[in-house]
Amino acid sequence: MTDIRLIETPTHGRVLVARTAAAPAAGWLVTFHGYAQSADDALAEIAKIPGAGNWDVAAVQALNRFYSRGDEKVIANWMTRQDRELAIADNITYADRVIDEIVPAAGRGRIVFVGFSQGVAMAYRAARMGRHGAAGVIALGGDIPPEIKTASGGRPWPPVLIGVGDAETWYTPEKVRADEECLGAAGVTHEVVRYVGGHLWTDEFRAAAGRWLGGLGAVR
Repeated sequence: MTDIRLIETPTHGRVLVARTAAAPAAGWLVTFHGYAQSADDALAEIAKIPGAGNWDVAAVQALNRFYSRGDEKVIANWMTRQDRELAIADNITYADRVIDEIVPAAGRGRIVFVGFSQGVAMAYRAARMGRHGAAGVIALGGDIPPEIKTASGGRPWPPVLIGVGDAETWYTPEKVRADEECLGAAGVTHEVVRYVGGHLWTDEFRAAAGRWLGGLGAVR
């Protein structure tokens, strides 16, 4: 017989931090990259959002690193279906510790979690199941994970901005409608931005995200 043993062990995650010269900062953008990307990729995309220069940014890299084809770049992914529940718990703890270590307690007034693709689920999990309140969630090209939709507890929902391209193949219209229904049923303030493009950041969506960030209120 073969037994499966799951062993907990410490590990280290990589986070890129970019501090604004604005005083005071508008808040913190904590961003989670997509599959086979890195914190560097996420930071570069956030920097192109109009007005993002007024925010401090923490780009969080997933714990599961690997090489791109040809060993050209170190990339990462958040989780697989294997031991999914444990991976979710590990990643939420990781996100909490990022904020504990990097975001000064005195400056935690507004935290917006930003996710692209696979990182969208992390943004929702950090906002709803993490220990730190969120002022908003920006979700580009990814859906609300099932455990968040069915959770009876968790932190209050913050406002949500959803982005989906007209050439998107993964975040389908059916998934978008399901997310809108979920948010609507929960009374969550949300907006869906449909832009020209596929599964990627575009200038059109960045402009919409910049306007949305400018209209956010205080942390809930």
